[in-house]
Amino acid sequence: MTRPADEVLTATVLPDVTGLDKRFDYLVPDALTGSVAVGSMVRVPLHGRRVGGWVLRVGPPDPAMSPERLLPIAAWSGHGPSPEVIELAEWAAHRWAAGRLRPLLATASPHVRVRSLATSRPVSRPRPTAEPVGLARLVADGGGVLRVTPTTEPAELFDGLAVHGQLLVVHPSVDGARALADRLRRAGRSVALLPGDWAAAAAGAAEVVVGGRSAVWATVPGLAAIVVLDEHDEALQEERTPTWHARDVAVERARRAGVPCALVSPAPSVTALHWSGRRWMRPSPADERAGWPTIDIIDRRDDEPWRRSLLSGDLLQVSRRRDLRVVCVHNVPGRARLLACRGCRSLLRCEQCGGAVSQGAESSITCRRCGLARPPVCQQCGSSALAAVRPGVSRLRDELEAASGRPVVAGAADSPPAGSADLLIGTEAVLHRVRDADVVAFLDFDAELLAPRYRAAEQAMALLVRAARVVGPRSRGGRILVQTTMPDHEVLASATAADPGLLAKVDAAGRRVLALPPFGALALVSGPGAETFCAQLGDGVAPGPDGFLVRASTWDELAARLAAVPRPAERLRIDVDPPRC
Repeated sequence: MTRPADEVLTATVLPDVTGLDKRFDYLVPDALTGSVAVGSMVRVPLHGRRVGGWVLRVGPPDPAMSPERLLPIAAWSGHGPSPEVIELAEWAAHRWAAGRLRPLLATASPHVRVRSLATSRPVSRPRPTAEPVGLARLVADGGGVLRVTPTTEPAELFDGLAVHGQLLVVHPSVDGARALADRLRRAGRSVALLPGDWAAAAAGAAEVVVGGRSAVWATVPGLAAIVVLDEHDEALQEERTPTWHARDVAVERARRAGVPCALVSPAPSVTALHWSGRRWMRPSPADERAGWPTIDIIDRRDDEPWRRSLLSGDLLQVSRRRDLRVVCVHNVPGRARLLACRGCRSLLRCEQCGGAVSQGAESSITCRRCGLARPPVCQQCGSSALAAVRPGVSRLRDELEAASGRPVVAGAADSPPAGSADLLIGTEAVLHRVRDADVVAFLDFDAELLAPRYRAAEQAMALLVRAARVVGPRSRGGRILVQTTMPDHEVLASATAADPGLLAKVDAAGRRVLALPPFGALALVSGPGAETFCAQLGDGVAPGPDGFLVRASTWDELAARLAAVPRPAERLRIDVDPPRC
């Protein structure tokens, strides 16, 4: 039996096809009338095959359209993102200049088919037994920024926190989210851990919904508050385009839902503090100092740069103690990233492009700019006696092992250090592979402080926060060694004083003068089509690292400018608020 024309239902579907971000209209068959809704995941015919997709609209057909020409939806696959999440994704696609909605909906969808949301599990909502403090107080007051110590246990923040609905918690680490979920369950909370418990979260069957950065897109029908842990962590930003940031999505989602949003961090970012205004809390100075380890600054200003080794006397003294577990951090992989001749003291450069040359595990030296490889000799005097001005992890491992008389494990990305090793060296990734240590030593912290990025200070402080978690508080003997020629830098002054707010004030003032985020908007445009694309943008474009930097006064203005220019046929990548610029 055919339905009357005034009862015909159509659905606008976005196919889940890579490279295709076009919407198509389909008929809703009688058998699927009760199932197909906005957010449903369906199967539809497209160019002779069936593909998955998301329903973005359900309603009568467009008057200018002939329903007889539409193909019917082939099947209903299951539940997908809620209408509220789809609207949020539409906003994010514009905010991060994606021009594509599909990647965001894919992130917001369950990893398996969810055919039913029915559940019989009750949601327990414990009420606080005392005056709310800390996170509970901040949420009760409408949200803001909560500064904690690096060694604060995340699960303890939720003691006494009760909301009339579901609490959404975003953690930068999937492993950290899993550990937090386990702790909350042991405390008697009903928890949905994403992505596995997507259905329970969407059914409103869990009091707390916890997950990594993608959890900010979870379907949570009873959303009452959002908490973002470690909002300073770079892992909260998506590396692929669109480069959305879970913190910013959480803030916008909370605003749309009219619920509190709390951003928690030992070192809140300038962006978070700018958003919060006066809505922020911190521990008492005594409690905050107790939560940080002892930080020893090794001042190397008086050392001769040419003869100076990164293995200082203070470091060797610590590394030779067999009762201490020591982790050394140096963000230069390989054997050497900058070489000089010991004979004529000239820096070795590539004779083809003039770039600096480096030495990997092999004996030859290679240009990092053009890839030219040649024997390790000075092109000025022919000497083969070379000095590593910027030695890498591999070379330092050999030197440290010889000087300390202990076996040293190099923590490479593809070979995590053994848990029993007591002397380790690696890039900053080693801090994520070691659970505890007595000492963390940064061999060349100047490279972090002077990095050519506007977020360099924040990222340097984040490294100290991570190291503090590895060694623990000062009451447990936790100790961080920092080798530097800039002992008075605001990052180190803030860390030694256990007051990250000192850095935030200085950093915010500098960014305001330069109109950098959050006091301005910035995007990096790269790829073969970048030059053609940026030539049409007009003012506010300048050459940048591996592309062009586009600036605007606000994120809305930046998004509008990027959206107004047609995309070229060549490949193009747009990183809005790039983390490494």
